[in-house]
Amino acid sequence: MQNKKTVIEDWGLIDFKEAWDKQEAVFSSMVQQKSSILYGVKDLDEMANNRLVFCQHPHVMTLGKSGKENHLLLDVEALKQKGVGYYHINRGGDITYHGPGQLLCYPLLDLDNFFTDLHCYMRTLEEAVIRTLKEYGLSAGRYNGFTGVWFDANTIKARKIAAMGVRCSRWVVMHGLSFNINPDLSYFKDIVPCGISDKPVTSMEAELGYKVDMIEVQNLLQKHLVKLFEMDIKQ
Repeated sequence: MQNKKTVIEDWGLIDFKEAWDKQEAVFSSMVQQKSSILYGVKDLDEMANNRLVFCQHPHVMTLGKSGKENHLLLDVEALKQKGVGYYHINRGGDITYHGPGQLLCYPLLDLDNFFTDLHCYMRTLEEAVIRTLKEYGLSAGRYNGFTGVWFDANTIKARKIAAMGVRCSRWVVMHGLSFNINPDLSYFKDIVPCGISDKPVTSMEAELGYKVDMIEVQNLLQKHLVKLFEMDIKQ
């Protein structure tokens, strides 16, 4: 029995640690509830609903489980002086930057409701971004050997516009994707983004030459995610 019911949540501009703690609470509850169903403590009709969370964060650097400390090019004191937070977190991937003007999407999903394939999950997140960009006349795609969404992949002009990292337990996932809409890209110069030193980061603003409406992009991304995952949106 699958439960594709999904609640859409907009957390607005929220401190990264606060958002992480909120994700962890939902994630842990979903995993625990799923375990109770598997062991017969709860019935199938008590399956938790999925969630699709959108937000932005104040300036922060996050280092994933497989990341390298030396990919942060400033010391912690210099980060504090710039007003930038820094966290080691439990997603996959290396170091990245989050800040105002960047759209975060945190799907809190039980993939048993959709498909139990992390590779397919990541490619589906990428596809939603690719389709969103296409609505602005921007042609993006995938880069062999790398996650995320790219322009001019497999060329010397390759540049990344969306990154992703995931944590998974019992097929329940958290974290997700970051999508550069109108961020200050200079903050990426303080890190080796995703551990990739020879390929720059870009944004919709940089590609289009004007600031883009964040809510409009969020609504389009939500539309494509809902369609690709065949979600049943719960009001």
